[in-house]
Amino acid sequence: MAVPQMKDAPLVSIVLPCFNEGAVLEANLAEIMTYLRTLESRRRFEVLIVNDGSRDNTGEVADRLRQKYANLRVLHHPSNFGLGQAFMTAFAQSKGDYVVTMDVDLSYSPDHIGTLLDTIETTRAKLVLVSPYMEGGKLTNVPWLRRTLSIWGNRFLRRFARGGVSTITCMVRAYDGFFIRSLVLRGTGMDIMPEIVYKTMVLRGNIQQIPGHLDWTKQVSAGPRRVSSMRIARHILGTIISGFIFRPFMFLVVPGLLMLLFSAYVNTWMIIHFFSALAKLPADVLSAEGPSAALALAYSNHPHTFTVGLLSLMLALQLIGMGALALQSKKYFEEVFYLGVSLNRLLKNEETRR
Repeated sequence: MAVPQMKDAPLVSIVLPCFNEGAVLEANLAEIMTYLRTLESRRRFEVLIVNDGSRDNTGEVADRLRQKYANLRVLHHPSNFGLGQAFMTAFAQSKGDYVVTMDVDLSYSPDHIGTLLDTIETTRAKLVLVSPYMEGGKLTNVPWLRRTLSIWGNRFLRRFARGGVSTITCMVRAYDGFFIRSLVLRGTGMDIMPEIVYKTMVLRGNIQQIPGHLDWTKQVSAGPRRVSSMRIARHILGTIISGFIFRPFMFLVVPGLLMLLFSAYVNTWMIIHFFSALAKLPADVLSAEGPSAALALAYSNHPHTFTVGLLSLMLALQLIGMGALALQSKKYFEEVFYLGVSLNRLLKNEETRR
């Protein structure tokens, strides 16, 4: 029997994006609902399933379960729009003071929900992340390829994102409801996860993280799933682009400075070759043709040094210039985004008062 809920208790929206999860949806949703009942003395819950154009019976199962659970809402996409679009749909439809996103395959167990909510209520954070890579977190039975991509992808992004966040791609999170609904998001795939972190940082939102347990025991026992090389390539490319968005300086200015050092080394040899040729020229040739004769002799003896030296210098200056422009554009974007979101919040507050 469910514990009576207080009307003034905070409302929590649990978001479950689904794509071809018909085989596990009913059992896993029952497990989530059972756990949520243990938290009902302090909180109210609504559960949103987003059927993102599944090709199996996910939609039919979800609609049937809506008759079983009074606090369940089901949203359907006519085709597969991607994880990011599923989240944006759910965020827009959510009503909760807090929004928790979960993976319906329960690779993270439902008890993470309680820890997330305790943390966001205590710290007043805008975003709380679950991380299996921080102290206290762990991974169990995660396939080698997925484990490798996840670990190195998050290490890569951690180099570029400030704030000491140990995982940026995990989708199991808790958000301040008003905050996440006010964000303007664009990512339609997994890239929405680092995008949310980045934009929260731009808005100077408090970000917290808790240790998590990523357990693939159920998925492994259910049999291997086909892995698309195209999806892997898209995920790797998205991770690289996200790193560039966090810190374009590292992608352009740093390589430019390294290229400049290389160019200085090569051009030093170019100067050495020039003076060596200058010393070898007869006095009458030097007086008649001037230093250009020495330059021509040095180039004829060492053409690769001159070519590599000049091209590397041009490339270094271009990279540094592009890096400076990227930093400037990033600064302008962050300022405009901050002002835009602030103005949007003021307008929403004004509408609420009316």
